[in-house]
Amino acid sequence: MPVDSNLNREKTSGMKKRGDSKRSFTRLRHNTESEMQDYFPTQSSVLPPQFKARLNEWFALIEGEFEALYAQNIALQEKVERLSEQLQQKEDESSKHNSLVTVSDAATNQSSLVQFGGNLYGGNVSTVDSPAITSSSSAGLAAGLSAKQRSQLPPQPHQLKMPKAIGSSKSKAAVKLRVQTSRIVSSFKTSPVQCRMVREYLGHRDGVWDVDTILRDALLLATASADQTACIWDADSGRVVLQYTGHSGSVNSVKFHPSREIVLTASGDHTAHVWQAAISHDHLRVQSSEDEVEGSGEDEEDGGGGVEGGGYRTRHSTLRTPLLELRAHSGVVSAADWMAGGEQVLTAAWDRLACIYDANTGQLTSQLTGHDRELTHCCCHPTQRLIATASQDTTFRLYDSRDHRHTVSVFQGHTESVTSVCFTKEDVVVSGSDDRSVKVWDIKNMRSPLATMRLDSPVNRLAVSPSGSMIAIPHDNRQVRLYDLSGLRLARLPHSNRQGHRRMVCAVAWADDAYHQLHHTSSSGGGAGATNTSGGSIGAVASSAVVSTGPSPGSGGRDSIVSSAGPGNQPCLLFTAGFDRRVYGWEVSTVKEKE
Repeated sequence: MPVDSNLNREKTSGMKKRGDSKRSFTRLRHNTESEMQDYFPTQSSVLPPQFKARLNEWFALIEGEFEALYAQNIALQEKVERLSEQLQQKEDESSKHNSLVTVSDAATNQSSLVQFGGNLYGGNVSTVDSPAITSSSSAGLAAGLSAKQRSQLPPQPHQLKMPKAIGSSKSKAAVKLRVQTSRIVSSFKTSPVQCRMVREYLGHRDGVWDVDTILRDALLLATASADQTACIWDADSGRVVLQYTGHSGSVNSVKFHPSREIVLTASGDHTAHVWQAAISHDHLRVQSSEDEVEGSGEDEEDGGGGVEGGGYRTRHSTLRTPLLELRAHSGVVSAADWMAGGEQVLTAAWDRLACIYDANTGQLTSQLTGHDRELTHCCCHPTQRLIATASQDTTFRLYDSRDHRHTVSVFQGHTESVTSVCFTKEDVVVSGSDDRSVKVWDIKNMRSPLATMRLDSPVNRLAVSPSGSMIAIPHDNRQVRLYDLSGLRLARLPHSNRQGHRRMVCAVAWADDAYHQLHHTSSSGGGAGATNTSGGSIGAVASSAVVSTGPSPGSGGRDSIVSSAGPGNQPCLLFTAGFDRRVYGWEVSTVKEKE
């Protein structure tokens, strides 16, 4: 999450001058400018000496950190080499021991064979001192015996079984080889879920922290960015239809109201805002109850109210005044959500508090305490009055607000900061953490997780599909993976130098199941598009958007990527937002749906 502008820390003193290992001096805050100039080469610069001294101090700190890391890497490499040598020595000793065991066991069996043959012939066959006995002599001995007598002979040298030590080691190696082979073979199997990038949304000037979707007359997409704005997009055409600029800090979270045409945003300016976004499907025009919507569009220098366009300018409206401004926090508000029913608002902030407000009046009704460190995320159950808050104290808490006591349950399943928590319809909670794991919990019995997914990178704000069948997990390493609730990996979104996010993926959001059903109906022979419950045509809405607004922002003529979702085109069912200022729409389908 973005850092607060008021959290500038004091730098340490006593560092060496960068690039000069022979001379050193103590860097103090009270040094005069003339004293500082003695330590720096005389050159023309517009920077004051105290600023140059601070820059060199910072560079020296960075250099010191890299030196420490380099020394640690060298020590680790030496330790690995020593351990490798010790392991090789142990393997050599074990192989020599196994070979000696094999020779001794073979000699014992062969000498017993000679002694047994001598007993059969009344002592005419004497034992030999040497442990070696030829296979021809033993074969001739057995040829003079009856079938019953031959069955009683000890096994021949070529029939001897391997010693137990070698047999067990070989069996373990075989099992390990089979496991590795099965993993390799499974990687070549066709994934049950196939993903393809369909649309790209460009416009924000800084990283995009959060994303949300809702199906109205058309599928709408909301994004929250560090550029202090929140945008609403027509998901089918890829165009901005409304931009909210009421915050004075980074917008960290955005949520559509489940039934009303209002939006909730949380910001680094210590506030949360509720603002109205009534979008008409006829011409995608935004109307505000405050009458403060300004059609900026083509008059703006940057392509319309801060939304960039790759050589194009887009027409959209800008809203600056909220309906409600929630000011109960004293720190950065990291997340916000609507409680079940949409009559109350939940916010979580860095002041270690979670606050509940009245959604109609903005009045604070209660505060939830208990976390030891900053809150990173919050989530509300879609149908029950259950609240989940995640914190940097490695825990997440479950509050039952059905009574005034707010019953609390604390869950300590992670070892690092919990970055995300999400409810499903089946009373299941999914949590993600910086400890590179995602865990699935049952609300009724949360002593141990139902499933655990071990990953290779910290997890950001994940999302569960509306059907509850898939979990989309965004990572710091620019990857997005899909799992089911049992912990089985289903797919990974395609990623390459030309496709996918270039920096960490901050959040993901699924489209409504109704949108998928509507588009599936239209693509299977619905003519002019499928009709939704509001009486509008999804295909017609998208087509009208294309005609009325012109080229999309940042498209640069890439019609193959940014296009309307008319009949025959695949819909975007998953949206990913990254700190590379980009939002992508993905087609996600199963193999059965393809067939």
